[in-house]
Amino acid sequence: MDVLQRFCRNRMALAGLIVIIAIVLMALLAPWLAPHDPNQMNLGFSLKKLGTPGSPLGTDNYGRDILSRLIYGSRISILIAFVAIAIGGLLGTVLGLVAGHFGGWVDSAIMRLMDALFAFPSVLLAIALMTVLGDGIINLIIAISIVNVPNFARIIRGEALAIKKESYIDVVRTLGAGHARIIFRHILPNTIAPLIVYGTMSIAGAILSEAALSFLGLGIQPPTATWGNMLRDGQEFLRIDSTMTLTAGFAILITVLAFNLVGDGFREALDPKLKK
Repeated sequence: MDVLQRFCRNRMALAGLIVIIAIVLMALLAPWLAPHDPNQMNLGFSLKKLGTPGSPLGTDNYGRDILSRLIYGSRISILIAFVAIAIGGLLGTVLGLVAGHFGGWVDSAIMRLMDALFAFPSVLLAIALMTVLGDGIINLIIAISIVNVPNFARIIRGEALAIKKESYIDVVRTLGAGHARIIFRHILPNTIAPLIVYGTMSIAGAILSEAALSFLGLGIQPPTATWGNMLRDGQEFLRIDSTMTLTAGFAILITVLAFNLVGDGFREALDPKLKK
C-alpha cells in the first residue's frame, strides 16, 4: 500500500500508466475501434491526406486505412513485447537465481554463456536469430526473448549473491531447507522489486526491437499491420505523404516513453532508500 501511494504521487509515472492502459485497451478492442479492415486494399483510394472522410488519418499506398492499421498494429507490438519479456524474464531469472545461489563452476558456466550473448549488440543478435529462425510471430518472440535473457540473469544474479549472505538464509539452511526451497521461497521473493522495474522497462525495448526487425523485413511480414511494417511502407512516400511514417513513429515513441516512465516510477516507489 505504501508503494502504491508513492507511485501515485509520481505524476509522470501515473501519466505513463494511463497511456499504457489506453494502448492495451485499444489493442484488445481493435475489432470494435478500427473503422475499417486494416488489410482491405482500395488502389483507387490510395495516399489520401489527413482529414479524409471515413479515414481521418488518410490511407497508405494501397488505399488501406492508416488509423485501422495503427490500431491493429498495437495488438502485435503489445502481444510480442509482453510474451517475449515474460519468457526472457522467466529464463533469465531462473538462470540468475541458480548462478547466484550455487556459485562456483555453476555460476561461472552460466555467466560465461550470458557474456557470450552480451558480446553481440542486442539488435544485431536479434537480426542473426531471425535470419536463422525465419520470420513469423513465434520466431520473433523467441528471438526477442533470447536477447533479453542475459540482462535479467545478470540483475537477478547480483540480487541473489547479496541475499544469500543474509543471516536468515544461514538459519533456513541450518534448519534443513533444500536448495529449491531456499531459492524459490526465500531468495526469489526478495528479487521481485528489481524484477518488476527492469521487466517494465524491458517491454519498451521489446517494442522497439519488434519495430526494428519488422522495418528491416525480418519480423512480421506484410500485409499484417504492425508499427514496424507501417514505418517500412511509409519510407518510400515521405516526400509525398509522411502521415503513415509519422503516426507509426509517434505511436512507438509514446508507448516506449510510457513504459519507461512507469518503470522509473516503480523504481522510485520500491527503493527502500526513499521510504520516509
